[in-house]
Amino acid sequence: MSSVTSPRPLAPAAAPAGRPALDWRLRFGALSLVWGFSFLLIKVGTDGYAPFQVTLGRLVFGTAVLAAAMAVKRERLPRGARTWSHLTVAAFLLNALPFSLFAYAELTIPSTLAGICNATSPLWGMALSLVALSEDRPTRVRVAGLGIGFLGVLTVLGAWQGFSGLDARGTAMALAASLSYPVGWIYVRRTLAGTGDSHLSMTGAQLFLATVQLAVVTPLFTTLPTRFPLLPLLAIAALGALGTGIAVLIQYGLVAEVGPTTAQMVTYFIPVIATAAGVAVLGESLAWSTPVGAVIVLAGAALTQAGPRRGGDRSPAPHRRATARR
Repeated sequence: MSSVTSPRPLAPAAAPAGRPALDWRLRFGALSLVWGFSFLLIKVGTDGYAPFQVTLGRLVFGTAVLAAAMAVKRERLPRGARTWSHLTVAAFLLNALPFSLFAYAELTIPSTLAGICNATSPLWGMALSLVALSEDRPTRVRVAGLGIGFLGVLTVLGAWQGFSGLDARGTAMALAASLSYPVGWIYVRRTLAGTGDSHLSMTGAQLFLATVQLAVVTPLFTTLPTRFPLLPLLAIAALGALGTGIAVLIQYGLVAEVGPTTAQMVTYFIPVIATAAGVAVLGESLAWSTPVGAVIVLAGAALTQAGPRRGGDRSPAPHRRATARR
């Protein structure tokens, strides 16, 4: 979930061994749907389980999918204490923290708003890269995109009405989750570039470490459920297996086939699908300012990606989106 200006891949994506069974456009659409529906699945999951339990279940199912993929491809986990220590930090910033924050946020805010907050990640990434990455030079277009994007955020939140009717805590958590992604990407870029390990291996290790982190934290803040409602449990399983496991594998193929720049365009479909799903399936209300503000946010985010890139494409590496997104 998520998506977004990010560091360049740790290593070039390998070319597909053969022609994929499905056209890349169909897989792109499937990826957009999976990540867009993730916010609806989080909302359904929190109807029956505590937010930390939703996140832990999501990570367990997602890790299981990647472990199976690694077994089929005979991939080995990364080696070296230094790599694992940096992956531990990456797992917290890119998985454990944002996944938990979104789950807690959706206790009090609609899934539509959470999906739109997720779309601010490119804006946070642009702002942070100007400070933390010396090779990312600002241009007028990109700075204008940053300003336009945050104007869109204020529109979504109804700033002219004094943010009335808005749960400040839940919204702040969703925005903090979106901020966590670019912070994690910058950390990964500075510490894990050039390890020589495959994206699948790195992502599998990262999700495993995030699962361990949640397995430690969850019992401290929750108690074992006394009942196991089926629909929320199925939502958590789908969120993990599809949105955190299979979606990452789909993106591997997209990056290898059409390149990371095209693959990252999925970012701009996620809030649209999240909003449509929240309104159509969950019956969430939608003020005019929400879709209008979302369009402004996406326009600003697109402008922050404009301009020449030096030193190669810095679009998201697949394992850094073990997200997203989302």
